[in-house]
Amino acid sequence: MIDEPPIKKILEERFPNFKIIYKKEYYEIYIKKDEIFDTIKKIKEDPELCYDQLTDLTAVDYPSREERFELIYLFLSMTLNSRIVIKSSIKIEDKIESISSLYKSANWFERECYDLFGIYFLNHPDLRRIMTDYNFEGHPLRKDFPLTGHTEVRYDDLEKKVVYEPVQLNQEFRNFDYMSPWEGFENELIGDEKSKDKDN
Repeated sequence: MIDEPPIKKILEERFPNFKIIYKKEYYEIYIKKDEIFDTIKKIKEDPELCYDQLTDLTAVDYPSREERFELIYLFLSMTLNSRIVIKSSIKIEDKIESISSLYKSANWFERECYDLFGIYFLNHPDLRRIMTDYNFEGHPLRKDFPLTGHTEVRYDDLEKKVVYEPVQLNQEFRNFDYMSPWEGFENELIGDEKSKDKDN
């Protein structure tokens, strides 16, 4: 069994209704979506905790669940040399309170989640796409997003501009011969059939 340091006791005192798991190198707290902002504010401002660095903010997509996304926040307390992970399950239409007023780094992390997963953050100062183009359709890290995307982009020499077109897969360029590269292939040279005729 893992020896639990005193930080877990402090967390349990501050958050008696939360499920707190100690995993040797970090803590995990599972909370409801409505408690995200207040909980994060407490772990940052509490002098006995001081989780004052947001190191990452991301999500995981579970398309079969009613609460489709699991929103994940990762924090570091340099004072305690401790890490904490806060997780919350949300529905596709849920709007989450932005923590960019607490952590400046959340600005880009939240924009990334919005762009790639479609998670909307309320009161964000500049919520727009950050990884994809402005005309991009859909959210690429959702598991139902097609691998080829919806549109392809190319520069048109005739129009002298970038054009967007529906994705077209040219099947004639694909050669599925199912041969093993280790077994080799028959090396018949074009024109070699003449030498066989001379031998006969």
